[in-house]
Amino acid sequence: MGERYEIRVQGHIGRAWSRWFDALTVEELDDGSTCLRGALPDQAALYGLLNKIRDLGMTLLSVQQLDPGETGHDSLR
Repeated sequence: MGERYEIRVQGHIGRAWSRWFDALTVEELDDGSTCLRGALPDQAALYGLLNKIRDLGMTLLSVQQLDPGETGHDSLR
């Protein structure tokens, strides 16, 4: 299953871009950022995702590895 991550990018990416991240939950937050959350099988998959974010010209705000029971961005609001 791998590790769970939460990745935040600046702006709302919209439904058209969200399918690029089909393995992750995409949530547009009230602060204007987008949260990508889900399990990645290994570090290579994480780096691939970060490369995709860079290649799409998105501004990376944060990357957080989640504990197994942690829900995510609630602590950042």
